[in-house]
Amino acid sequence: MDSRQRTVLTLLWLAVAIVMATTLEPTIPSTLGDMARVAVVVLALFLATLYGLDPANLITRTHGLEADEEETE
Repeated sequence: MDSRQRTVLTLLWLAVAIVMATTLEPTIPSTLGDMARVAVVVLALFLATLYGLDPANLITRTHGLEADEEETE
């Protein structure tokens, strides 16, 4: 997975988080549906961070970016 694909996925997950955040009420979630919406926002932000920052090269190792770079050299 190259950096362009990671950037697209980061923006996609940020868009999901923003859209879901707009459906939330500004109060403490009281119903199961509200709690599920909060969980989706948190998950989407986590995935956006994971793809955007790539801590400890987790995404790079998982998707084999290093192997692709070695083949092109």
